[in-house]
Amino acid sequence: MVGAGTDRTKTAGEGGPAVVLVRPQLAVNVGTAARAMANFGLSDLRLVRPKGGWPPEGAYAEVAEAAASGAANLLERARVFETLEAAVADLNFLWATTARERGQGKRVLLPEAAMRETAAGLDQAERHGILFGPERTGLINDEVAIADAIVTFPVSPAYGSLNLAQAVLLMGYEWHQAGEAATVSLTPIERSPRARREDVLSFFEYLEAELTGAGYFRPDDKQPVMRRNLRNIFHRMELSEQDVRTLRGAMVRLVDGRRSADRPPRRRRLQTEPDAG
Repeated sequence: MVGAGTDRTKTAGEGGPAVVLVRPQLAVNVGTAARAMANFGLSDLRLVRPKGGWPPEGAYAEVAEAAASGAANLLERARVFETLEAAVADLNFLWATTARERGQGKRVLLPEAAMRETAAGLDQAERHGILFGPERTGLINDEVAIADAIVTFPVSPAYGSLNLAQAVLLMGYEWHQAGEAATVSLTPIERSPRARREDVLSFFEYLEAELTGAGYFRPDDKQPVMRRNLRNIFHRMELSEQDVRTLRGAMVRLVDGRRSADRPPRRRRLQTEPDAG
């Protein structure tokens, strides 16, 4: 079904930030989110553990396609991931949509400012993404912790809950506006590109494993919060590829150097001259 106002002679938009739907619960909501993406030229739809699997079957497939209203191609091209980490591994910057800051010390922006920043980043060949949580509960703290910054919507405090497709639509609109008007008035600082999420998470895993071995995460019940706080320190730095390489190299040298110092010195073999005669 194609809605009024759709012009099939026009080329559909391609690009923009990736739309990452984390544990979406209803096929119809995925369909309406795809329609919202198509309205504003977004084309990269990623699904993390959708309820009931993907693609849907039977009546659910029909409902999703009808809800997409002409954007069924986005549903067909949607990529499905088992973990959030895998879904965002190739991205350089990640926004989390949530109504609350969650006490993680991240920057909190409105959609307009966030999408201006994304437009500038994509202009520098970065890859950005936006996380949207499941319809009933939203993103959990550990999922928000993976993001670099938070986007929140200026809605009535008396009723701050948005439908999944509404949230995607608002972000898509601001992306479209920012993309149309994106201009860089200042010469950008020359620096290494932002690190891919895959490399950042790999660095975190190495660092946390070494800290666990050193007994840093104590008491045990505080470990999840301590890990999030540690990660958020680095997220606020907006790590570049060079930053991650430098930090990881420094940590490896620090760990290996201490291990070498703890090892007893190797005995040197005495060299004897051969017997004369």
